[in-house]
Amino acid sequence: MSTITLGGNPVHTSGELPKIGTQLADFKLVKNDLSIATLAEFSGKRAVLNIFPSIDTGTCAASVRKFNETAANLHNTVVLCISRDLPFAQKRFCGAEGIENVVNLSDFKDGSFGQTNGLEITDGVLAGLHSRAVIVIDEKGTILHTEQVQEIANEPNYEAALAVL
Repeated sequence: MSTITLGGNPVHTSGELPKIGTQLADFKLVKNDLSIATLAEFSGKRAVLNIFPSIDTGTCAASVRKFNETAANLHNTVVLCISRDLPFAQKRFCGAEGIENVVNLSDFKDGSFGQTNGLEITDGVLAGLHSRAVIVIDEKGTILHTEQVQEIANEPNYEAALAVL
């Protein structure tokens, strides 16, 4: 279990982020068209996993915008924005914001991605949602970088995440 904060108040996650140098566990997440995405679909590309509680908060929206801008300039790299939001909400937000360089994936069905990777918030008002985190993997799914954002209301360290690419 990891302790993070929301508005300075401690909340906990279901575990710790996966370790650098290990393989990211396979996943089944829902795309905007309701099809299923797995880790294998992104094999051969580096990936930045931008994980957050909900697209409908200011900080989460800002991080999606920032990674969208950055993704346009990344070679052989995909940015995956992952939350428990419904795919419809993710699609609506990206359409309204003109965001087209990221792939939205939803863990709404069972939260297994969050549980497997120690991201599920277990107490407080956001219990059941994912914490704010970034995981960067190489073309083979090996984890190169992780960041568990300590205060949910803060943005991740974009520079550190992208420096490993």
